[in-house]
Amino acid sequence: MSLVIVGTVAFDALETPFGKTDKIVGGAATYAGLAASYLYSDVKLVSVIGEDFGDDNLNIITSKGIDVEGLEIVPGGKSFFWSGRYHNDMNSRDTLVTELNVLADFDPKIPASYQDCEYLLLGNLTPAVQRATLERLTNKPKLVVLDTMNFWMDVAMDGLKEVLKKVDVLTINDAEARQLSGEYSLVKAAEKILKMGPQYLIIKKGEHGALLFGEGQIFSAPALPLADVFDPTGAGDSFAGGFIGYLAKLQSINFANMKNAIIFGSALASFCVEKFGTERLQNLTAEEIKARIQQFVALAKFEISE
Repeated sequence: MSLVIVGTVAFDALETPFGKTDKIVGGAATYAGLAASYLYSDVKLVSVIGEDFGDDNLNIITSKGIDVEGLEIVPGGKSFFWSGRYHNDMNSRDTLVTELNVLADFDPKIPASYQDCEYLLLGNLTPAVQRATLERLTNKPKLVVLDTMNFWMDVAMDGLKEVLKKVDVLTINDAEARQLSGEYSLVKAAEKILKMGPQYLIIKKGEHGALLFGEGQIFSAPALPLADVFDPTGAGDSFAGGFIGYLAKLQSINFANMKNAIIFGSALASFCVEKFGTERLQNLTAEEIKARIQQFVALAKFEISE
């Protein structure tokens, strides 16, 4: 009953108002996998890297017990590389360099040992790769969560809509929800998107939290106010990993559990932004996670006196 995560494993070079880094380990699957590993023990990755990635960098992933049999290493190849500079508000950024390298020809390979997949997270990749992954699984997973972005809506909308028919949960931000639906109101946008296939929709609103739609209900999750946000890279992927990791742990899917899963996802994302890259996610303790969850609970807990 494994949790399979499909996405990028990459190198990033980052610059924020707090400093800058040389090449460090990044990628959606890396962030999601690390976050999920704190909640569920059977996490498996499907991705592609070049020979330049190296054993030390790979150990960041495998040291958390994450299975990398589905991680293809291309001999002589170079790993996907992204470099970006964040503005002072940390909500906007400029892409400085994007080198697809081995990702340009990524064709997901699903090992036989991954066919027990019950929980599947399809990271932000081309709709064609997301669809190919689904087609190569012998049995449909119990839960399929898909992440996408405005770029795929611009260049591959038809393919995206085909994949949406096959997933259970879609995670996008508020601007993407408006683009996908053609509606400005997020409530109306959610109504339209849920008719496209997903049973549940998560609209991420950054520092303003997240909204969950499904089963005729709406849940608004807070974001934890942080004094310092060092690096927002990977926060959304950490959120998705924590979200699906919690549901895999519970082995039960309903709106109430998804509300809690959003809180766990938000907690993991809040850790992610406290240091550069994956550094903070590499060394969390169960006590830290528990305390952070309680902070989220306290944010929205209140009683009304008559």
